[in-house]
Amino acid sequence: MENPLFPPVGKLGIICMKGCEELGEKIDNYLVNWYEKKYDRKVDTFMIKTTCPRFNTGEAKGVVHQSVRGFDLYILSDVFNYGVTYKMYNQDMPMSPDDHYQDLKRIISAIGGKSRRITVVMPMLYESRQHKRNARESLDCAMSLKELTSIGVENIVTFDAHDPRVQNAIPLNGFENVQPYYQMIKALIHTIPDIEIDKEKLMIVSPDEGGMSRCIYYSSILGLDLGMFYKRRDYATIVNGRNPIISHDFLGSNADGKDVIIVDDMIATGDSIVDVSKKLKEKGARNIYAFITFGLFVSGFSRFDEAYEKGYIQKIFTTNLTYRNPELLKKPWYHEVDMSKYIALIINTLNFDKTIGELIDPINRINKLLTKHKSI
Repeated sequence: MENPLFPPVGKLGIICMKGCEELGEKIDNYLVNWYEKKYDRKVDTFMIKTTCPRFNTGEAKGVVHQSVRGFDLYILSDVFNYGVTYKMYNQDMPMSPDDHYQDLKRIISAIGGKSRRITVVMPMLYESRQHKRNARESLDCAMSLKELTSIGVENIVTFDAHDPRVQNAIPLNGFENVQPYYQMIKALIHTIPDIEIDKEKLMIVSPDEGGMSRCIYYSSILGLDLGMFYKRRDYATIVNGRNPIISHDFLGSNADGKDVIIVDDMIATGDSIVDVSKKLKEKGARNIYAFITFGLFVSGFSRFDEAYEKGYIQKIFTTNLTYRNPELLKKPWYHEVDMSKYIALIINTLNFDKTIGELIDPINRINKLLTKHKSI
């Protein structure tokens, strides 16, 4: 039985910002069980109670309700959880990403430099889509990373960053960009047990050129052909903060008679994935599945319901790393990919100051999974 020197870096503590309670409880349960079984240590919980009470004006403060001196703290923050509200002038106000980010800084301020180390686990990176300048624009993501590290954050763990090169803003601090490759493939195999992972029967498709890197990984590890859609945009027009898409043009091998996995980092309105699925169907594709790290569904679910009814999309896999509307969980086309065990493994490994290289690149686990699937 493992019983390493305790505490490894510092006594482990987990802080769940508002809206992360469900994910945090799952992570905490895994860690409590591992400590008892692997290290022969009985721990009731690693959760640190914090609150961010608000005044009627909308102003707030962060409060930590116990000592965290010498702790190795991991703060979970879902800045895109619009299901959390607060009172402002007696009105219910949904929390915006800015509100969540400010609360995160308040809790770090309340810690007051007393912890041994602070790691922020922010599954979807704050302002990650505002990562570069196209004109006279703010660089919000880079600014937030510099701000967090300047107030005491040593490491940042995020998932499927829109552009991981933003880490160049904090070259002397830890920045881990984790991909849910293994969990997505595992969910597909368990949900569609008769799926044939063969290049003659299955292919990977990226809905745009920006997502090619993650698609190349899936294509390489699964031994499948790769296709891509090129987005033609109207750069003279801005609608809801972005240039509207004029058309999707397909580049790749023949999709006729093949199942297709579309891979992307997020679903916002859903325009791209529905249009891409429709075009793939027109090219003769059979079943279409989607691996999406963050399912935001900012415009609701009606277009996906319609796409499912028309047979354009069979199943959409998204993680539980961001808020999921309860209505989404009931959709027949939706499947949730639980990431809590993976995050618990990352936290446990970092807490003992061990490398997380094998966790970030799960090639061995994927190969074992594929071997087992092919033998069935």
